[in-house]
Amino acid sequence: MQIYISNSSEKPIYEQICAQIKTAILNNELKEGEALPSIRFLAKELRISVITTKRAYEELEKSGFITTQAGRGSFVSLKNKEIVREELYRQIEEMMQKAVNTAQTANISKQELIEILDLCYEEVS
Repeated sequence: MQIYISNSSEKPIYEQICAQIKTAILNNELKEGEALPSIRFLAKELRISVITTKRAYEELEKSGFITTQAGRGSFVSLKNKEIVREELYRQIEEMMQKAVNTAQTANISKQELIEILDLCYEEVS
């Protein structure tokens, strides 16, 4: 698993770590039950604070993506379909909000935006 940290990103480092691990889980790059690197190892690899890595793992655990077992480490949780679906909905909403903002800047009507969405959807199907 490769995690890339951008110092020029507006997102805090722990959020960058969370987002990349979530994406790897949602894309099945990290499988259910698979062990994650230890907090200390990941901090050393990324050359960041252990506290930052710990915060990222805590956020992932709160949101149900990983579980931590004392003395054993952190593992990808068994996939709760509702959690996965909710995360994907959140990502879609975020992207659609950007599309709406861009459409408004370009004076594209809601109907035109819906037509664009329909075309994109048909291309995938």
